Amino acid sequence: MFDVLGMDATAEVVYREMLAHPQDGVADLRCRLRLTEQAVLKALDTLSELALVQHSSEDPRNLHAVDPHLAVDILLARQRAELAAQQQRVQEAQAAVVQIKSEFTQEAFRDELLFLKGVDSVRDHLATLYDGVENELLTFAPGGAQTAANVRSSRPLAEDLLEHGVQMRTVYLDSARNDPVTVAHADRLAALGGRIRTVPSLPNRLIICDRRIAVVATDPDDTASGAVVLRTAGVVSSLYALFESVWQSAQPMSATAPPAGEQGLSPQQMEALRLLSLGHTDESVAARLGVSARTARRLATKLMGHLGARSRFQAGVHAAARGLFRP
Repeated sequence: MFDVLGMDATAEVVYREMLAHPQDGVADLRCRLRLTEQAVLKALDTLSELALVQHSSEDPRNLHAVDPHLAVDILLARQRAELAAQQQRVQEAQAAVVQIKSEFTQEAFRDELLFLKGVDSVRDHLATLYDGVENELLTFAPGGAQTAANVRSSRPLAEDLLEHGVQMRTVYLDSARNDPVTVAHADRLAALGGRIRTVPSLPNRLIICDRRIAVVATDPDDTASGAVVLRTAGVVSSLYALFESVWQSAQPMSATAPPAGEQGLSPQQMEALRLLSLGHTDESVAARLGVSARTARRLATKLMGHLGARSRFQAGVHAAARGLFRP
């Protein structure tokens, strides 16, 4: 029972025995409680540190246990003092954290252009950026389906922002609609107020914070290789306009698959045609659409048959000639 007040079990047993038998010495306690002399002496040291045993005023060679009513007040006061000291240490630690964050934030954000190398550096910097987002977070998420690892790492940050009233808009690829993990993640964010749409392809990975800071992947074909952080107002404004343009043409994730156009082709197939007309390989088309290379080859073969073309490039030319898109 005394353990919640900082007394261990052996010390409590010895203290209770001393209360019941005030005249007992160390030898009596050892025999009565069947403890070793070392255990009894250690318990007496603990009780002495807690001020629960004192030398007798009548005979300084003897010890007596403090009255339990006074003892519990002593223990409670000790606990309160330790708590106050801990709170003081926490406050000092919080002040130190603020100082450290301020120091490294100023160092990291001194320039309007900052290069980040590697996915770990990007994630660490994004965590710092997200901590300062106040109003809006916009994201292009290419690459198709989100991996379970990406979902686990990004979900806590996203949920925290949404719970603090930040407006979040995210654009995925149409191919992400076929992945249960990505759909479940999108549904969870939507339930918290996030807005998610999809498009056939995206130009690059992009994140815009409060229309003040933009993070762009340095290599659109390998977004994990690094990123550049931009703070120049004119550049961020242009990227924001790009996001809005793509957002307006995107379809809500919660809606059914994007409808086919006049030629019976879906937006994804139209985008594949456009990429083929520009000379992209099946592998490049797959990366842009967020699908497997096998799916991209099957898609290209179907489009060639639909347009009566003998090659992928010819399929794009025929599509342009029919006015399906402007070359």
